[in-house]
Amino acid sequence: MTYEGYGPGGIAVLVECLTDNTNRTAANVRSYFVKGNGNLGTNGCVSFMFDHKGVLVIDRNEDVTIDEEELEMQVIEAGAEDFHVEDTHFEIITDIEDFGSVRDELSSAGYEFSMAELRYLPQTMTELSTPEDLKFMKKLVDLLEEDDDVQNVYHNWEEKE
Repeated sequence: MTYEGYGPGGIAVLVECLTDNTNRTAANVRSYFVKGNGNLGTNGCVSFMFDHKGVLVIDRNEDVTIDEEELEMQVIEAGAEDFHVEDTHFEIITDIEDFGSVRDELSSAGYEFSMAELRYLPQTMTELSTPEDLKFMKKLVDLLEEDDDVQNVYHNWEEKE
């Protein structure tokens, strides 16, 4: 089951759950939104703000040197949508339909993934400006993540370090 709603400051929140008791889970998720100063919405109220994509992450390792240009060419040839180079890892974004083939092709080329999963990626990010909104958003995310029925929590909150 997927629940959708808004956190404080209009932050879009998407919650994926796996449960044997939908009444309990729905009540719990609703209460978490209330405690986090947000509100649970209807199906489709925030999902349009997210893209469902495949995400592959290859960690940079001191023991193994990866040629960035060679990896980027292999990623493009495999059919990935996007490629990001970060300080600690490489991130590859794919369409849902291409996820398996891109993963398999890069895996057969000898790359190992620290993460390979389907995720909801926000189209835009939103910052929270007031300390009260920050406190409630952290509380909402913590409550959701602590629930055993909640599998994944996606949001468009741009967290500042």
